[in-house]
Order: sequence, then structure tokens, then C-alpha cells
Amino acid sequence: MVRFDGPGLQGPAPTAGRVIEEVHRRGRHVQILWDDGLVLHTNLRLSGVWHLYRDGEPWRRPFTQLRVAITVPGWVAACFNAPVVESYREFDRYRHPGFGRCGPDLSVMQPPVEESAALLGEYYDPAAAVAEALLDAQVARGIGNVYRSEVLWECGMHPMAEVGQLDAAERLRLFEAAARMLRSNLERVVWDTAPDNRDALMVYGRNGQRCGRCGDTVEVRRIGEHARLLYWCAGCQTAHDPKLGDPRRTRSMDPHPAATKFMADLPWRRGDLAG
Repeated sequence: MVRFDGPGLQGPAPTAGRVIEEVHRRGRHVQILWDDGLVLHTNLRLSGVWHLYRDGEPWRRPFTQLRVAITVPGWVAACFNAPVVESYREFDRYRHPGFGRCGPDLSVMQPPVEESAALLGEYYDPAAAVAEALLDAQVARGIGNVYRSEVLWECGMHPMAEVGQLDAAERLRLFEAAARMLRSNLERVVWDTAPDNRDALMVYGRNGQRCGRCGDTVEVRRIGEHARLLYWCAGCQTAHDPKLGDPRRTRSMDPHPAATKFMADLPWRRGDLAG
């Protein structure tokens, strides 16, 4: 390495002249190891990206988005917009508290769903919402934003249920449903998550439409650090609902008056929100 720039780095910076010995990628985590034991860890999440440029080649991102630039003879590796850029010594992927190993891949033919269920049972934050924990790659890989909405609907699980409230059977059922959906869609052009093929998607993207199971209305809200859209039916996804009282009267829909009027005017909901 001939140059290192780290405007977004937390931790010690590698020095020019050191040799890069290893580069590892596990999901959205990238780790670079130098010959003196220093490790650069970047977590790209949704916004981060690594680019590789030849000397003199114009960059495709502005310098203001740069987090790390590593220059070697003839090339520059540049990381932009990564939320986590940190360095530490004594490379050990199992030691670093913010990394750890990835969970099982649920898209394989015989996924170890029991392992994912056990990892969820030992989750570091028992108060975390199950909808967020399902997207954690340290629990299971392959469950994206669409699948989490569909899995929770199939299991009748409230998306904001706390992880620590789920019993072993409920955790296993979640990952069995996820594995089935992932495997059944590996070679499909159109997504299919419905167990009886009634419809391609049961809740995702169906805000304001009837639930195919109970006839109530599918709702949507943004949750989590990246404010991803989550779809669910409050009429039948009631398992471990964290709210007290009638779930129909504690909805998390957009409180804008236009949204309230739209919901109240649906033919199957007239009078439901009264009082």
C-alpha cells in the first residue's frame, strides 16, 4: 500500500508500505487485513459501496461521500457511504462484537432452520421487534423485506412482537415458513408466497386491500433504522401484539386525516373505526 485515506475511519489507520494480505467479504461486511495484524472493517448496509479505479480514472462518486481510499501501485480501492468504517488489531472474525458469523442460508435445499430458531432464541436484544430480527444476517440469510412481511403474515405474528416473547415452536415455525418461501421462489419469475397459490403475495404491496385470510385491511408503516416498508394485517396477526386493548383501535397507519377517511370508507370497514 502506498497511501491510505480514511475521513470516515474510527480506529488506527494503516501506514504506507504495509502489505494487504487478505480481503474477506461476508454479506455486506468487508474486512481487509494488513501484514501487521491491523484489520479494516466496513459494514456497507444499504448505502455503502466499494469501487475499484485505475490510476487517473475519474471517480463515479463525489469526494464528500468517501469513507476510505486505499492506494496501491496502479489502483485505488474507494469505499463510499459505508455507515460503519472501523479498524482494530488481531484479526478474529468471531471476536469482533459488531460482526460475528453469519447465520444459515435458508435458500439451500435442506436449510438448518433449527439453528436459526436457536439463534433467534439467544438474540442479543430480547426486546427487539421480530420484524427487525428477521433481517439480521447473523440469525438467518435470505430473508429480505418482502419475505419478512409474508412470513409474519403466514405465522399470524405481530411484526412488533418482542423476540424474547416467542417460544421455541413459534421461532421454528417462522424459519420453516421462510425456508419454504425462499426455496419455492429460487427459479420463479413471479413471487409466490401463498401456501395454496391463491395469490402471489398475501400482504406485501397490498396496503388498503382486504386480507386474504380474515378480510380485514392490510396496513403499512416504515420501521427500523432504514425505514423499510412493512406490511401486515392487524386483524389476524395478533400473536404477541405489544399493544393493550382491541388491536383494531390501536392501529399504526398514517394518522393523516385523508388516510383515516380512506380507511373508514372501505366497504368492509365502515363503522369499524367509529368511536
